[in-house]
Amino acid sequence: MLKISDVKTYYGNIQALKGINVEIAQGEIITLIGANGAGKTTTLMSVSGIVPPRSGDIFFEGNPITGLKPHEIVELGICQVPEGRHIFPYLTVLENLDMGAFLRKDADGVRQDRDYVFSLFPILANRRHQAGGTLSGGEQQMLAISRALMARPRLLLMDEPSLGLAPLIVRQIFGIIKKINEESRTTIFLVEQNANLALKIAHRGYVMENGRITQTDTAADLLNNEDVRKAYLGV
Repeated sequence: MLKISDVKTYYGNIQALKGINVEIAQGEIITLIGANGAGKTTTLMSVSGIVPPRSGDIFFEGNPITGLKPHEIVELGICQVPEGRHIFPYLTVLENLDMGAFLRKDADGVRQDRDYVFSLFPILANRRHQAGGTLSGGEQQMLAISRALMARPRLLLMDEPSLGLAPLIVRQIFGIIKKINEESRTTIFLVEQNANLALKIAHRGYVMENGRITQTDTAADLLNNEDVRKAYLGV
């Protein structure tokens, strides 16, 4: 479904990605783990067109998307849940969800998807008329995920969904991520510092260090890899 081929991305003269290669099949949860500053967020930003690669190619369902504008990439079926949530704080929960469906014309489908995200996160249904900025951190993360789902993506990019959340909420969020993948067959590309939880729900994983992919394997094997356990699992 997604192929990243020898992608090099820069911020000015600083090279963030140094020729990375990633492949994701339809229906997979793939996680990208690594330390702060390794280039994980830049990888997602390159896919979504926010920070376009300087060289290399990105293909979605066999078609090149390198150089497309972010909204054009969303129209193709790729949507990102950004690090730090970035919901619209002065809009209500319903209005945030409507923004996620902004490019859609199928009103009946939008209503169905709204009901679906409320079934995933019942607390949002109770808060539907509440301003996004008044929600707790965990509720805002639920809203950010729900807003992305309203675009009905085939590929969902998720950047650090556990950031700043209490452990109980983190486990709930990760359970929902797995449920989304299993119920709707949405393919998920998950960037996450909590390598333990990410690898437990993923099918395969990539390890990134200093802008390069250094390891790739099944998630189960990465969980048992001695180097990964020492570097990222605290074992």
